[in-house]
Amino acid sequence: MKTPHNAFKAAITNGQDQYGYWLGLCNPISAEILGLCGYDWLLIDAEHAPNDLRTVREQLVAIGNTPSHPVVRIVEGNTALIKQMLDLGVQSLLVPMVETAAQAEQLVRAVRYPPAGVRGVGTALARASRWNNVEGYFADADSQMCLLIQVESITAMQNLDEILSVEGIDGVFFGPADLAASMGYLGQPAHPEVVSVMEDGIRRTRAAGKAAGTLATNKTVARNYQSCGVNFVALGVDTLAIAAAARATLAEHLDASNHKPDAGNGAY
Repeated sequence: MKTPHNAFKAAITNGQDQYGYWLGLCNPISAEILGLCGYDWLLIDAEHAPNDLRTVREQLVAIGNTPSHPVVRIVEGNTALIKQMLDLGVQSLLVPMVETAAQAEQLVRAVRYPPAGVRGVGTALARASRWNNVEGYFADADSQMCLLIQVESITAMQNLDEILSVEGIDGVFFGPADLAASMGYLGQPAHPEVVSVMEDGIRRTRAAGKAAGTLATNKTVARNYQSCGVNFVALGVDTLAIAAAARATLAEHLDASNHKPDAGNGAY
């Protein structure tokens, strides 16, 4: 048994387009279903969705039965938390709210074993090494790690060139919602000024030889950011998809039957 090859890292490093989907349901069944839908990567969100170590592990196992690659977004760039996530078998990590080169350097050290980093060694208890059943695990572990940092504030954009100079950062994910909020456009990620800053950041990232990514559920927005250089983009969110499908089904039925339910009628 060998350390799994990180095909997602190889693809974005080579500039290939990688299409993803956002997972917020914290459920291995829905994760496995979406993993069979053709997406290159699936984002397990442990920042805003109520995921914990056990639910992340369950989804990693489920996605492992599909062609998709799991990326995990943690709640913050805490070294101890990163250690736990990597021991679960996470090979692609997305860290939110990175604003300085110093933060980026600390994150690089957190995902690497000594002497290059500070990742704690506990492979006998770790799914990552398949509990010491992976031959030559330490020789390959660092090279198969993909570290993605999230740039999503004015401060981060001002420091972007310094952040991009940090060796070991594989990609920059631009968060339009928080960036918009930091610019004074809360709830307006498509504001022209926000889009302009995003486009500039994407171009600078690709010029620096790093992969660039974002979440864009609108087709026009997604294509625009791809034209600027984004090469890993999430196209949808499971919670939004369920709500949209449920609303559409009800609207279609009511329209067809010309029926308006009584207010407060909760009968099945």
